[in-house]
Amino acid sequence: MPRITVCIPTFNRVHLLPYAIDSVLNQSEQDFELIICDDGSSDRTPELMSQYTDDRIKYIRHQQNIGKSNNMRSGFDAASGEYFIKFDDDDRLTPDFLVSTAAILAEGSSIDFVGTDHWIIDINNVRDEAKTQENTHRWGRNNLPAGVVNNLLEVVFIQQSFQVGATLFRRKTLQELGYMQPNLQNCEDNDLFVRLALSGKKGYYLPKLLMEYRYHAEQQGINRAIPYLFDKIRYLESYKFESEKLEKVRKNRLTETQLLLGLRLIEKGETQKGRELVLAGKSFSTPKAWTGLGLSLLPVGLRGKAFNALRQVRG
Repeated sequence: MPRITVCIPTFNRVHLLPYAIDSVLNQSEQDFELIICDDGSSDRTPELMSQYTDDRIKYIRHQQNIGKSNNMRSGFDAASGEYFIKFDDDDRLTPDFLVSTAAILAEGSSIDFVGTDHWIIDINNVRDEAKTQENTHRWGRNNLPAGVVNNLLEVVFIQQSFQVGATLFRRKTLQELGYMQPNLQNCEDNDLFVRLALSGKKGYYLPKLLMEYRYHAEQQGINRAIPYLFDKIRYLESYKFESEKLEKVRKNRLTETQLLLGLRLIEKGETQKGRELVLAGKSFSTPKAWTGLGLSLLPVGLRGKAFNALRQVRG
């Protein structure tokens, strides 16, 4: 049995997947298995995978697209390591990620997962120090001390400091929770960390830049934003916290997400549903809500230009 299972779910990323795979093969800790689960890619991913001869690599190919979270779950179900990490096919691990995080889990069985900080890289694999510092600050990691996190639920829900691709887990801990929720294509990582905290699991923060998260154009666009916002609403509606502080944050984020999704739907031309969501989320920003409702009166063909003009003014 390998000590660590590394899982990389992939879909039509043949141009980036080799960088992710090489980052695992180049780890200073070599006691691992690497599972590539392919969600029905239509590019040259099968051809690429046929070129790897390392017997630690397992390739799971789904002939049809089964969805992001279901693809992740297929990789998890095939895992046999004591520890487990999943990271995306456009990201990379630094050479000492596995050895550094596994050493902490090996110190004592009370720690369920170890999360680290991470670099921001661009499409050319260049690290951006300014964006990295901004990202660390944005998600509260600059003020998060090393060690076991005492207020874990606040850290993972309010600050959202842990990033699943930069976290090594005990596999048995994830098995207890059922790992990722099936059929949830976005916010599945946020949901996992909240369930871990609510279950009383212990997380450890290691303040080192041990993973590389890639920012690139494929992550942007209205067609990606709309499914994300739908899933974020589903995620936020699935909880009701005992803490008044947490509930206030949850409700505020829910109204914000309803408003943002409503605006996106109006922009795309789904007017009625968009208006309903804008009205549901108007308490987050009444000016934005009325602006969106006003733009919904425009012909659909003009809305994109109007929304873009507003974004430029706001920017």
